Formats: sequence, structure tokens, C-alpha cells
Amino acid sequence: MNYPLDKNLVDNVCGAFGLMDAHELGNATIRQVVGIVREIERRADCEYVHMELGNPGLPAEQVGVKAQIQALRNGCANKYPLITGIPELTQAASEFIKAFLGINIPEECIVPSVGSMQGCYALDTLISQLRPDRDTILFLDPCFPVQKQQSKVIGLKVDSIDIGDYRGEKLRDELRTLGQLANRYDTIVIEDIAYMNMDFRDPNRGKPYCAPFQPTVGRYTMNAVHLISCSKIFSYAGERAAVIAVNPDLAHRHFHALTMRYNSDGQFMRTLVYQILYAISSGVSHSVQYAMAAMMKAAAEGKIDFVKNTHVYGDRAHRIKQIMEKHHFHVVYDMDADDRPVGDGFFFTFTYRNWTGEQLINKLIYYGVSAISLIATGAKREGMRGCSASVRDDQLEALDERLAIFDRDFAPKE
Repeated sequence: MNYPLDKNLVDNVCGAFGLMDAHELGNATIRQVVGIVREIERRADCEYVHMELGNPGLPAEQVGVKAQIQALRNGCANKYPLITGIPELTQAASEFIKAFLGINIPEECIVPSVGSMQGCYALDTLISQLRPDRDTILFLDPCFPVQKQQSKVIGLKVDSIDIGDYRGEKLRDELRTLGQLANRYDTIVIEDIAYMNMDFRDPNRGKPYCAPFQPTVGRYTMNAVHLISCSKIFSYAGERAAVIAVNPDLAHRHFHALTMRYNSDGQFMRTLVYQILYAISSGVSHSVQYAMAAMMKAAAEGKIDFVKNTHVYGDRAHRIKQIMEKHHFHVVYDMDADDRPVGDGFFFTFTYRNWTGEQLINKLIYYGVSAISLIATGAKREGMRGCSASVRDDQLEALDERLAIFDRDFAPKE
């Protein structure tokens, strides 16, 4: 395949997905970009180096697969699941949280959701109803773009700060400060822990019941809710499996606005489960709850090491960055709060020379490499977000070749 690809072909595909041409890709959703790239692959008979969608690049954890199959064989498919979650799952999740976050959340404060996406939507809906005088959610960007879309669907106002500009001393100890602010202003923090313990710079991270634990705002405030997904840590994305864990003081708290709205006692946890989640999906797939329970139990018991298993993402991201830097690309969010270079993991950010994200996505699409614009994540810095998980090791040579052609075509002329 010769690169760059034919401009008319690429622009026609973009048009078929509701864009004028490739120049509008910077504002496209992740799923739009995925659809466009798949269609270009089909029409041009080529294969992209996919970095746009955060698909796990590892096989699903077999402990979960076996438990789910066994649950189906045992006949769970003809029974509605408990809306509160099967006891095996809520017990395992409580122990998992104790083992890897180092905090205690009892099983009655834990409920399954259809992925963290549904969990976030349910929480946004509920929290927006707690106080009539509060109508805005604050995001720490860069974030997962569709979570802002959820807020728009619900009718919440959205504000944000770019966390890259407020690291370390500017925000003091970040999670402690957020917890203190939540306490001071009685504000609820939603913490999405999709990439638990994937800071691969620390070789001691991820041992059950041993420090260092996964950093969490729940150590500093009880006004916190935690979303823990199986998609990345157990490579179980296809089954849409997660839990919502509510810190107990908040779970048992009563709100007058909820009492008036639902003619109930207004308790946070009961409203979340029986009013919000029940209305959205009437429960989570019965068999996948057994899969979640088995994986979390095995991890807490030290029978599977999900941190070691996912370490490949860090190794691959490191190699991808080396290839990019060779061809005059560079990392955008490059430094961590403690003045260390940012770790290599599931996602990374990049740009080319001093290009904007819109300029880069509009050109890179013709070279068989796909990612999303950082602007779509709410970032204030220009560039793109790439995912290391979907890049196969046997594609690294192709990535090197395509970026070399790209750099040849766009390098400043002497």
C-alpha cells in the first residue's frame, strides 16, 4: 500500500459519516473516527495502525470466562439478576477494594453497572437531583469525551480545568486537596478508576493488601463514589462489567430533594439502585456478575496478577514513543506532578513539531495511522491522544515506515 492514501477516497468516507471532509475530524467523536477508519480500510484494502479506541489488547481473563460459562450452564440465563448484584460479586468487590485501594467499602454500598459508562450516567443523573441550586459538573481534563456528552444529555452544565496546568505545588497534594474541597463545600467526587495500578514505574504496585495502594480520593473524603471497571484491568471490555462503590457515609445519607421527587426516604444508595439503575437497565447481565466476582476474588487472593498482566501496555507505549520521537513527534503531557517524566501506559499524548491537534489528525489519517484529537478530551493543550493497547507488536515496523513518510512529506524545507 502506498501512502499517503487517495484524498478523494478519504474525504468521501468522511462525508458518508456526516463530516464535510477530513478537515472536520478534529471534532468527530471516537466512534465516528472508528467507523471512518474501518470504512477506509475496507475501500482502500489497507490496515491502519489503530490508536483511536481504547480496546484491550490482551485476551480476556480466563478466570472470568470460565466462571461466566459455568454460570450459564448452571441456568442463570433464565433468571433476572438481582438489581443489587449477586452476593458473590458485592462480597468480592468489597474485598477487592480493600486489597487494592486500601479503603473499606461494605458490600451493601456496592452495586454492579453495565460498564463504568452506565455507572457514570446513573451517578450524574442522581447527583444532579440532590440540590436544586447546583447544576454544574466540573471535569478534570483531559477526560473521557463521552462522559461530557452524558452530562449534556442529562442537562447538566459542564465546566473543566486542564489538570496539566495544575499539577504538584499548584494544586498541592492533588487527591488530598480534592478531598478537602469536597468536605468544605459538601461536593461529591466521582472517581473513575478504569486503569487501576497501571503506573508501571513502581514495581511494587499491585500487591493485594500491600502499600503502595491505588491512589484514591476516598482516602480523604467520604463524599466520593468510585467506578471500577473490568474492561481494562481484566480485559473484559466486551461484556460491559463494572461496579459502583459508594463510600458508606454518602451511601446512607438522606436528601430531602430525593424524598420529594421519588416519594421515598431519600437515601442516596437506595435511590441510586431502585430508582436510577432500575429505570436504566433493570440490572446487569446475570452471567457476567459471576465473571466479575471470580476475577476480583482471584485478584484479591493473589491468584491472578492483573498489574503484571497489563504491563505490556507500558512496554508497548515506550516503544511507540521511541518511534514517534525519531520522526519529530513528541509527548504533549510529558511531566508528572513530582517532576518525573510521565509514565508509559494504556494512553499517551503526542503531536508533531508545533502542529495543532486538528492539523495533525487531518493529515495523519492519510498515512494509515489513527488517533483522536486532544481537543475532544477537553484538553487545553494541542495534540492527539493515542492508545497503546490496540497496536500489535507486528505493526510497529509499519508505524515506523508510515511516520517516516509523513515526516518526509511535512518536515520544514531547508
